[in-house]
Amino acid sequence: MAAAEFPEDDPASEAAQVLHRVFGYDSFRGQQQEIIDTVVAGGDALVLMPTGGGKSLCYQIPALVRSGVGVVISPLIALMQDQVDALTALGVRAGFLNSTQDFDQRREVERAFLSGELDLLYLAPERLRVEATTRLLDQGKISLFAIDEAHCVSQWGHDFRPDYLMLSQLHERWPDVPRIALTATATEATHREIATRLNLTEAKHFVASFDRPNIQYRIVPKDNPQRQLLDLLRTEHAGDAGIVYCLSRNSVEKTATFLTQNGIEAVPYHAGLDSRTRAKNQSRFLREDGLVVVATIAFGMGIDKPDVRFVAHLDLPKSVEGYYQETGRAGRDGLPSTAWLAYGLQDVVQQRKMIDTSEGDAAHRRRLGTHLDAMLALCETVQCRRMQLLAYFGQTGEACGNCDTCLTPPESWDGTIPAQKLLSTVYRLQHERNQKFGAGQVIDILLGKPTEKVKQFRHDELTVFGIGTELKDTEWRGVIRQLLAQRLLTVEGDYGTLLLTDDSAEVLGRRREVMMRREPERVGRSSRSSSASKKKTAVADLAPEAVEVFERLRNWRAATAKEQGVPAYVIFHDATLRQIATELPGTLAELGTISGVGENKLAKYGEGVLEALVA
Repeated sequence: MAAAEFPEDDPASEAAQVLHRVFGYDSFRGQQQEIIDTVVAGGDALVLMPTGGGKSLCYQIPALVRSGVGVVISPLIALMQDQVDALTALGVRAGFLNSTQDFDQRREVERAFLSGELDLLYLAPERLRVEATTRLLDQGKISLFAIDEAHCVSQWGHDFRPDYLMLSQLHERWPDVPRIALTATATEATHREIATRLNLTEAKHFVASFDRPNIQYRIVPKDNPQRQLLDLLRTEHAGDAGIVYCLSRNSVEKTATFLTQNGIEAVPYHAGLDSRTRAKNQSRFLREDGLVVVATIAFGMGIDKPDVRFVAHLDLPKSVEGYYQETGRAGRDGLPSTAWLAYGLQDVVQQRKMIDTSEGDAAHRRRLGTHLDAMLALCETVQCRRMQLLAYFGQTGEACGNCDTCLTPPESWDGTIPAQKLLSTVYRLQHERNQKFGAGQVIDILLGKPTEKVKQFRHDELTVFGIGTELKDTEWRGVIRQLLAQRLLTVEGDYGTLLLTDDSAEVLGRRREVMMRREPERVGRSSRSSSASKKKTAVADLAPEAVEVFERLRNWRAATAKEQGVPAYVIFHDATLRQIATELPGTLAELGTISGVGENKLAKYGEGVLEALVA
């Protein structure tokens, strides 16, 4: 695919031709065309666009239209081969340079770059520290620099990569080469930091809506989270590919084993596994249908798998940015998907403790605390989750009607008196007895339970003993969780002992009301939720007569992908197969009108598709 194939007098027309001929799409989405036009004309761009919004096209098309090779800075070398395979399937000449290659492989890619036989070259940011790499780039003709996952430059962000700080040098060394930085996750502060650190303050900035309407956001109180997860997968996502995030390596291993023992094929992924096992499990996830990967946050960046139907969190993420980035790996193909999080009191205690013991100065810990506060606000909101998410990124929206708080609205209740009772109990322990205890002991005192521990410390003699019998144990845990979220309580030490904060006095002194969220009764899935789920599924479901055809096409795709050693989505996305199954093209010309069927794929796979349709 060489740029010379297209006339150079109308770059906008060239871009549209490339979109249709190479990628098989008839029109650009959202701001894609304006971004592409900016870069094709030689301008710099900073692009904030949600996962699945078509960011890759924003640098791939300009690289094909402009003269030279597009150099893409990508953070994960483990995924470069799949990115190159996907482009090769489209007829794009792509290559990569990284530490997984031997000398001869690198030499061949370098030769192709210097001789103008590449359209796109992928590099990891650390590769630019190697003088041989910069000398190589000096000798070739570069059409643009694309900096993917640009939020990695944010030093206090969730995915900071020190090597990204060097990328500001690109403009200094190659001042005439346009740059485009892209990310799916950035608050207004992170946006400014990216622009400053990458020397893109003068670039044209494009900020798309962060809304992902195909994702249903759901946050549930923890109650045996592994079993809750198993129920979710069995009832709503049987046979679906998905990602389960856990905070610790141990939890990853246990959860993967639990799912496998219960008939759900799952593999672990964390930094404690050897590199070969990690690579194998990642490759299986990308290439196999219906596999679940259980992982720490070490997994997922740059994953292009379009048919991830769910992302589940068994532990509270540290920030809304991290949560949005991770949940954004679901539903890249635009089809209905689920973002599910189980969240409990221990999560809050653990996160607060991690912040208190983290490295860095007080300002750093305050920043981490602010991130956690925003995450807790999202968990405890009685408003639409989607509106809360968008507000965090400085955007507005209307109630979505598709998240848990829209489908089954929780009540807001006046928890001032329970808050006073609980804070008073902590006060009396701390100031009358000079003692500190965790949530369990405080709740036993409030409920008037004469446990051995209560008797040992004579807590049954406290005036607050038994004053909280109007709430159940689980409800008191919810009160503590929300007081921690509102910073009316804090935790200390390895045992999570509860302490008052400066703001506690306002509640105890009756100068502040405390409104709380009451979880809806959980009696299975409510009729509202079930009907909404059916409606949501019906949008994506095929007509009955097309289901068999779709499955036949999936089987053909799986066999073809296995034969070629590439992920199935490199052949065709599910959305393309669904359209083929619905429209039943009978000729190559008719197949060529299907979205996602470009010229190269039509020539390469067209006959196979038509044969599968009549099989």
